[in-house]
Amino acid sequence: MSAKTFVDTNILVYSRDASEPEKQRVAEAALQELWKERRGALSTQVLNEYFVTVTRKLDPGLNPDEAWDDIDALSSWEPLAIDYHLLREAFHIQMRYQLSWWDSLIVAAADATNCEVILSEDLSAGQNYKGIEVVNPFAEA
Repeated sequence: MSAKTFVDTNILVYSRDASEPEKQRVAEAALQELWKERRGALSTQVLNEYFVTVTRKLDPGLNPDEAWDDIDALSSWEPLAIDYHLLREAFHIQMRYQLSWWDSLIVAAADATNCEVILSEDLSAGQNYKGIEVVNPFAEA
């Protein structure tokens, strides 16, 4: 994978989920590659979802300081802020593709950050939205 890649929340979460060791290994490897090649992108939505999930839903989870350290590091990817224009684009994507609202925001953010790939377990692998291909790293593993 050499294209700019938008990372969905579930990939970040699995990289910290000790209860899913195989998915954790795959997610960590995918993120390491994106760090190394400086191709990762994400949004503030992803960071919000990540913080809540890893501090409240994982068992064992992260404490808030650990989760914030991850977010602080990921801030170097310059997360896209969610604004009215992105919301409007997500609405159009939702109507066109019949996606959930949250997935529509992911696609809109990936488009706004000029990504060619969305790394996600939630969206349908192989699907193409606005010229952006969905890749499920766990299906390939």
